[in-house]
Amino acid sequence: MPSSKPKLYYVYDPMCSWCWGYKPAWEQITQAISDEVEIIYVVGGLAPDSDEPMPEIMQQQIMAYWKKIEGYLGTQFNYEFWANNTPRRSTYPACRAILAARSQGDELAMLNAIQEAYYLNAKNPSDNDVLQKLAQDMGLDMARFNTDFLSEQTHQRLLDEIAFARSIGGSSFPSLFIETSGRIFQLPIDYQNAETTIGQIRKVTVS
Repeated sequence: MPSSKPKLYYVYDPMCSWCWGYKPAWEQITQAISDEVEIIYVVGGLAPDSDEPMPEIMQQQIMAYWKKIEGYLGTQFNYEFWANNTPRRSTYPACRAILAARSQGDELAMLNAIQEAYYLNAKNPSDNDVLQKLAQDMGLDMARFNTDFLSEQTHQRLLDEIAFARSIGGSSFPSLFIETSGRIFQLPIDYQNAETTIGQIRKVTVS
């Protein structure tokens, strides 16, 4: 039976550094309001498939984002990633791994695994073998995971989900939207204070 609760859409990308920085606040939000709203995770697709090495100037730009987030939120990053890997501007593989894990009920565990592999353990989630190892370590059904992960159907699901995210205004990550009474409202992201967002959600859902 469909839920009658308001829907809270969380638009994210598993390789978005601001989503990693937002994680502590988001966890507080979900713990506070999970009984009041239906939380729906939407993969936003930050960067399409690419085999091209990331230009040095882009690497420096992303490292600067990491330092900014680190200073602003105290988020931990492992800068050995840049020396140990050939970075690519490609997050679609990680997004497809999320969808493949979702089909086994493990989207959030895969999200956590990708973020920790990338930001703490200096692994490259743009690489299929890294994502497959994460799925294996999580104890997923690997035959099913590999079939889903590499299928054209999963890629199409990703494109459809990205299109949905854009249709509600989710073109930056993370983004939050609340749907109630047939209307969708975007909520501002407060990286430092979860209570701000919790209050906004409750205000919208009871009004």
